[in-house]
Amino acid sequence: MKSLSPRFFACARLGLPVLAVVAAAALTGCGAKKDGPAGEVAVKVNKDEINVGQVNFLLAQQRNLRPDQTDAAGRQILDRLVDQQLAVRKALDQKLDAEPGVQMALELARREVLGRAYVERLGEAAPKPTPEEIKKYYNDKPALFSERRIYNLQEIGIEARAEQLPEIRERLAAAKNTNEFVDYLKSSGIRFAGNQAVRAAEQLPFNTLDAIAKMKDGQAMIVPTPTGAQVVVLAGSRSQPVSEEQARPSIEQFLLTERRRKLVDEDMKAMRAAAKIEYQGKFATAAGAAASMPAPPASGLTSGDINKGPATK
Repeated sequence: MKSLSPRFFACARLGLPVLAVVAAAALTGCGAKKDGPAGEVAVKVNKDEINVGQVNFLLAQQRNLRPDQTDAAGRQILDRLVDQQLAVRKALDQKLDAEPGVQMALELARREVLGRAYVERLGEAAPKPTPEEIKKYYNDKPALFSERRIYNLQEIGIEARAEQLPEIRERLAAAKNTNEFVDYLKSSGIRFAGNQAVRAAEQLPFNTLDAIAKMKDGQAMIVPTPTGAQVVVLAGSRSQPVSEEQARPSIEQFLLTERRRKLVDEDMKAMRAAAKIEYQGKFATAAGAAASMPAPPASGLTSGDINKGPATK
């Protein structure tokens, strides 16, 4: 692949994602002519041209775009490309492409595009999940599907030292309601921040969903955090199950994405193991220290983190 033109950097800085702009330019050229529909000129900007292929490439990056929105979105993208092209021409006239920072950004963008292209090509080898695998995942995750609930949660983020946590846990378990526990935090001079949110099961972290699903209305859960603890009170909930038929497309996509991620992770580990990687200077010291550090403890919650604590008012 030839080196990317310096004009790509100016394109990227005006609002479109760097990867999308650079990739589009790498495939079609920022202002280059090509035969066929993709190379058909969409607009002329002074002596430069923007072709249909560039617009279509960026249009394909738009998620959840309805067919009736395509024309308007395409025109919006084209207008943004016009602004970018004007800036590109000014950047070249002022020889900004010769600046070290611009050249570095272009090279990093090129490497990112090529790396992403390899990862995507590798992921294509992942097999699609079978109907049996989809059904098994549905049955194994009742909290997400057949027993799915909408949760009304009260969250309290607490700043505390590790030695304070046992007492905080005890006071939470003994409190008659949330207000009583909050009064204890205030009287003890413990800093905290409260929040109330309504979240569906799929909006909760996977490592906390099963624990929260086992809670009854009015129960509380506490787990240590790097700065103290997080208390979650289940103020209320309502059942809203999802059928297997409704969940099938999402499960299929999730399982496929996980397989692709695993495939890429395994390939990357194999490449790193086979490569000769030598960190230099201060990075050599940092790499050695990181390798000697123990693995962090698991952060997932268990049923033991649930206290029969404050019943909310």
